[in-house]
Amino acid sequence: MRDLHKVLNQQFGIAFQDEQLLETAFTHTSYANEHRLLNISHNERLEFLGDAVLQLLISEYLYKKYPKKPEGDLSKLRSTIVREESLAGFSRDCQFDQFIKLGRGEEKSGGRNRDTILGDLFEAFLGALLLDKDVEAVRTFLYQIMIPKVETGDFEQVIDYKTKLQELLQVNGDVEILYQVVSETGPAHAKEFAVSVSVDGRVVGDGKGRSKKLAEQEAAKNAYEKENHSCI
Repeated sequence: MRDLHKVLNQQFGIAFQDEQLLETAFTHTSYANEHRLLNISHNERLEFLGDAVLQLLISEYLYKKYPKKPEGDLSKLRSTIVREESLAGFSRDCQFDQFIKLGRGEEKSGGRNRDTILGDLFEAFLGALLLDKDVEAVRTFLYQIMIPKVETGDFEQVIDYKTKLQELLQVNGDVEILYQVVSETGPAHAKEFAVSVSVDGRVVGDGKGRSKKLAEQEAAKNAYEKENHSCI
């Protein structure tokens, strides 16, 4: 943990007073379960707290940044900023992936690179920072690591093709849109999912991705582009 303290201090000017709190934030459930006799705490409760403060501060930022955007657009933009893949990316940017404590099985299966674990870790760190400091410290950190990417428009470029496909296909009434996993390939820590999307039983698109959500988005994009072209 000494190296983690050094990174936090040098890169972000953060010095934790409660070192145990920081260690808990970087302890995955798999590690705590393998060391039950030591009664080690894991980071799930801190993740819950971090998620709440993250939602609040990003919502506040977007509300002030985009005074003319309607509520629906603000919600969509917020969801792209705080989604699992985005938070995992921020964890890697901060080098957090190097310091999380994982159980041996989770480590061997590639957990250190898993978006779910790294996204949860980022939220747990925010929860720990809130408890050790205050909400202003969390806001300062987010403005260092997250907001610059929002300012450059990185997240506005993310298109929700599932929503766009639904809006396109339901212009003339309700239809049944179904996403189905066709196959899963690769090792557990680097799976690739293949997904098809059908409309009223007719397959209209397919896609692949490192997660089911990403594969569904690719399938929706594929279907949207074909269906939109056919309507022209």
